[in-house]
Amino acid sequence: ERMAYSTATIPHFTLSLRVDMTEAIRLRERVLEPLQARTGQRLSFTAILARAVATVLPHHPYMNASLSDGNIILWEDIHLGIATSVEENLIVPVIREAQSKNLGQIVTALADLTERARNRRLTPSEMTGSTFTISNLGMFGIESFTAIINPPESAILAVGKLVDTPVKSADGFTAFRPMIQLTASADHRILDGVAVARFLDELKSTLENPYLLI
Repeated sequence: ERMAYSTATIPHFTLSLRVDMTEAIRLRERVLEPLQARTGQRLSFTAILARAVATVLPHHPYMNASLSDGNIILWEDIHLGIATSVEENLIVPVIREAQSKNLGQIVTALADLTERARNRRLTPSEMTGSTFTISNLGMFGIESFTAIINPPESAILAVGKLVDTPVKSADGFTAFRPMIQLTASADHRILDGVAVARFLDELKSTLENPYLLI
């Protein structure tokens, strides 16, 4: 119902780009064991993405905004919604104040929310109030897709699966690189193409050089 309302009332536009995940894979391999020893959880690419988005969003305030009675509200805190599939239903548990959480804290929050979502033990407040949403369908083999904005948010990020893709390097050689496609859908009343492109560009460079996320 909300999604039908969203597509009918929000002027959506989408931009997408591909990100080389070579370094993100290396980072995950390096910190997997120490982080598991500390948190008891395995580091997922969704957690790395959530940490990257929470790091980049403060530089792009209109991506973390809402429209209310014709006024644009720029939210100071980033409450990150992570779209999760639970037995045919899509629910969006929320990592509160994600901008102030380190990688370990995001891993822990995500594992806790996902576990309780599967057991239907999330409280209504843990599924509302998100200011930006990430929807990852990579685990279903989807390479790229367009997500519908979760009102009253101004944007949503759709994440596809890792695909080994031939990429030509500067010296003319072609090598296969693990790429993902990121697609941002945005509300044209709040954002324009340049603002969304800048956000995606910074997110891409953060994921391609992810060591600052630790």
